[in-house]
Amino acid sequence: MTGSEAAPTRIDTSRPHPARVYDWWLGGKDNYPVDEELARKILAADGTAVRGARANRRFMHRATRTAAQAGIRQFLDIGTGIPTEPNLHQVAQQVAPDAKVVYADNDPIVLRHAEALLHGSAEGTTDYVHADVRDPDTILRLAADSLDLTRPVALSLVALTHYLGDATDGDDVYGLIKRYAEALAPGSQVVLSQVTSDISPEGVAKAAELFRRSGTPFFPRTRAEFSRFFDGLELQEPGVVAVSEWRPEAEDLAAQAEGAVPVYAGVGLKL
Repeated sequence: MTGSEAAPTRIDTSRPHPARVYDWWLGGKDNYPVDEELARKILAADGTAVRGARANRRFMHRATRTAAQAGIRQFLDIGTGIPTEPNLHQVAQQVAPDAKVVYADNDPIVLRHAEALLHGSAEGTTDYVHADVRDPDTILRLAADSLDLTRPVALSLVALTHYLGDATDGDDVYGLIKRYAEALAPGSQVVLSQVTSDISPEGVAKAAELFRRSGTPFFPRTRAEFSRFFDGLELQEPGVVAVSEWRPEAEDLAAQAEGAVPVYAGVGLKL
């Protein structure tokens, strides 16, 4: 397992963490009362929260499977979150047993569970980098220990960009995504999903405020703002759509009957 130079191991249970809130929505057990409290408050304010988390997870599965079926054999998943089976490497290696996967996250609880992410196929490899998405140089340098960045990579930043602001907020999320994309070889894919204020605006606004009060910056984006992430890339069909509408399968079509969820998704190809 690859690590950052100073990977913290102490888990702060005094305030909620988005990865653990997300884990609660997915029915996981790796969360604390403070996370459950916020998760329940957000769900009360925005009834789409659980549906959105599950739809987002299914999108990750479909996008990963699609990339593997297209011949990509290397995957870099940033903002991994707490392991929930099937994990990305399980999906990729089911299609391509020789697939190589690197996970990256900066949450100590994810670090503690990293061993669960490293049991891949005999033919493929999995690795874990403990680093922050805002530090692309470190993530790319450590990922290169396992991946050949001169060959195509599927880069996943799923349900991550809504925790990052733009230049006025001190993050420059657009520059960050561009930096990662520029480091990838032609034929690579960039997989993104993002909470939007276009769908269920009142509920999303309340959820965003609850996140911010808890100490987690939160930035819903419009369709146009989300689409900017794919500047310089070739958007793959069906383009930027609601997360359940990106190449839906039977389970997604059934879930659509429960109502829309305020999350956009898209996949860009680097030419």
